[in-house]
Amino acid sequence: MRLYHHSISSNSRRVMLAAEYMGTPLDLTEVSLMNPDDRRRLSELNPNCKLPVLQDGDFTLWESCAIMQYLADRTLGQTLYPDHIVARADINRWMLWACQHWSPAIGYLTFERIWKGLIGQGGPDADVVARAESELARFAAVLDGHLAGREWLVGDKLSLADFALAPPLMYTEQARLPVQQYPHLMAWYARVRQLDVWKNTEPVW
Repeated sequence: MRLYHHSISSNSRRVMLAAEYMGTPLDLTEVSLMNPDDRRRLSELNPNCKLPVLQDGDFTLWESCAIMQYLADRTLGQTLYPDHIVARADINRWMLWACQHWSPAIGYLTFERIWKGLIGQGGPDADVVARAESELARFAAVLDGHLAGREWLVGDKLSLADFALAPPLMYTEQARLPVQQYPHLMAWYARVRQLDVWKNTEPVW
């Protein structure tokens, strides 16, 4: 199986974390969205022209959480995505929440404070930043409340849910994400950062 990715893409990192933790081998191809030829080739694989993309023989799959679930289903003996219907539903709930609420809230701030300047679109828009910080505060409070008294998001074990929610926080320093005031969230994130797979997938900025 081949994964098209980039090391500073949080969506790519979701897949990298899950694959390495499960011991699922992947052939890696790094794609630069700043390179026109890479973007053209990527658009042939994914009409959204976004990363990551998985190729497994004749099957091409995009959307990071879908790829994580697919790899888990293909990996015998994995523990990140259990077969139990309730546990799996709970994991799915948090993965969908990450895609619908958590990642977009962080994404506006990363665009305004990191990517916008890199692509020559000027400095951050104060109004967009204010709205994004308000959205992030709303969802960070939800996550912080859920993590009170918990080590991991679902049950008492690490799961795909943790690997879906943690990667956007890799931009905390560069995008100045206002999350330090949420103690349970930050304690959980610290636990994730201590994992060998997190350290092994740390990008070089």
